[in-house]
Amino acid sequence: MTITARIIDGKRHADIIKSALKDQIQAENLTPSLHVILIGDDPASKIYVKHKKQACEKIGIDGHIHNLSVDTTQSDVTNLIQTLNEDMDVSGILIQLPLPDHLNTHEILNTIDPAKDVDGLTVTNVGKLVSGVPHLVPCTPQGVMELLKFECKDLSGKNAVLIGRSLLFGKPMAHLLMMENCTVTQCHSKTENIADICARGDILISAVGQSKMVKEHWVKDGAIVIDVGISRDSDGKISGDVDFDTVKNKAAAITPVPGGVGPMTVACLLRNTVKASL
Repeated sequence: MTITARIIDGKRHADIIKSALKDQIQAENLTPSLHVILIGDDPASKIYVKHKKQACEKIGIDGHIHNLSVDTTQSDVTNLIQTLNEDMDVSGILIQLPLPDHLNTHEILNTIDPAKDVDGLTVTNVGKLVSGVPHLVPCTPQGVMELLKFECKDLSGKNAVLIGRSLLFGKPMAHLLMMENCTVTQCHSKTENIADICARGDILISAVGQSKMVKEHWVKDGAIVIDVGISRDSDGKISGDVDFDTVKNKAAAITPVPGGVGPMTVACLLRNTVKASL
């Protein structure tokens, strides 16, 4: 069976979220502020942070970037976070990941006040999600769930296959799917017969950062395919985990890279920042 997949336009969905947030900020006279801590000179991280600040400004969130040198100490970072925790004018705090190797990411993330943890990565917010009472949910899983609910109004009973088990995405995504009564299978680098497992998924989500790893035979006819991975292929072009050109003829719906999940991640970060300001 050959299917011409619907292309899931993440930018359009993100624009709807951002427009609603802008209206809410104005209507409720809110003054949300987001403080992003950027450590080092990684070019990709600099670009991501710049885009986040610009997105803030467009909808009325006060965005701040704290640029710290690559040799910043653990205590320098945690002291800055404590200062931001105590500042009543700060709504949200975000640590741009990954951090330099000499820093303890777990300790730094858990220095953030959970009420200001707009990335949803503190032990407190992860625990709330696992307990089924989520507060600030990690942005990318939250964005993916928005796209899935638009494509499939009732996710109950669907077989969802996840490739990836990171704290940033894979683990929270699995819990969000289970909260919608999906049957979730989580694959990773040690999974045997991964292609066969993926081919049973009504929903297939990949987040490993390996260019075009997911081939057509990995995908069930009529599946919804969400590509979270991003990397550069052998030609230097931006690519996702999914071999888009072949899979699009088998899936019912598929996200492109770029333009799929990425814009939703930013939109949900803005949503979390507004929520944290209330």
